[in-house]
Amino acid sequence: MSTSWRSRPASPDEPAGATAAAQSPPGLPEGHRLDLPGRGTTYYRRTEGPSGAPTLVLLHGWTANSALNWYACYPTLSRHFDVVAIDHRGHGRGIRSRRRFRLEDCADDAVALAEALGIEHFVAVGYSMGGPVAQLAWQRHRDRVDGLVLCSTARNFVGQRPGERAAAPVLGLASLAARATPTRWQRSLGQRLLAGRYDQTELGRWALGEVELNNPRMIVEAGQAIASFSSRGWIGGVDVPTAVLVTEFDSVVPPRRQHALAAAIPGAVVHPVRGDHGVCALDPDEFVPILEQACAEVSEKARVRKRQAG
Repeated sequence: MSTSWRSRPASPDEPAGATAAAQSPPGLPEGHRLDLPGRGTTYYRRTEGPSGAPTLVLLHGWTANSALNWYACYPTLSRHFDVVAIDHRGHGRGIRSRRRFRLEDCADDAVALAEALGIEHFVAVGYSMGGPVAQLAWQRHRDRVDGLVLCSTARNFVGQRPGERAAAPVLGLASLAARATPTRWQRSLGQRLLAGRYDQTELGRWALGEVELNNPRMIVEAGQAIASFSSRGWIGGVDVPTAVLVTEFDSVVPPRRQHALAAAIPGAVVHPVRGDHGVCALDPDEFVPILEQACAEVSEKARVRKRQAG
């Protein structure tokens, strides 16, 4: 991994109290704020590909953002695609709202962003939590989503075993507690919890600064939303080209759940990735080429499908 980094000054309108990252990895596109009427002010990154290239909308995982989840992917993907990535609500520099976090709102935010940028159709690329967001984007906006690339994700994250069933209400109580906790206490607790997650490399220090931008209350609510999510009743209706990247050594989303997602979607193609849940950031040399291949296959199938239909 390259160690050539560029300075990026803190923005004066970043979330109050957040520790802005002093440096960012090479190849990371600059971010932009955009007001989505009736929704809030979102934050996105964009790289333009060749003329006429299809568009990918990248949807990141829980506690990550458009930088952390995808920083290693932009240079490669932009060789063939227009790439747009959003910070989801409560994550990074994404929309702040007193409304409870909902995955449906994240899906609608992504489509509203695409519309504001003049993007009529796109392939939704979802990682972990971004997988449900991508699935919901197809379900709620079928005229906009040409294909799905679902990475390290599932159609449901909590099963029927006693320990698994208990997860959703526990996260619900944590969400209520987070709402009642003063903001400065939330941030202090979040920093203590995160202190041991990253080593003291340049990449680690930058990553910690990015994570500290998250809104603690909304992050807890996002965890509850993930635990409550299930697309089992409708995912079999997906009628667009789909690829599922299965992280074979995943300790967060069991590979069996990832394979079950692929099996439930007609015609979905499985792309094995030799890595754990964080492979997108921790081993991009393994992840990025497979992501590029999957996006190319889905985009080409979507192009052929449109041509045949038109």
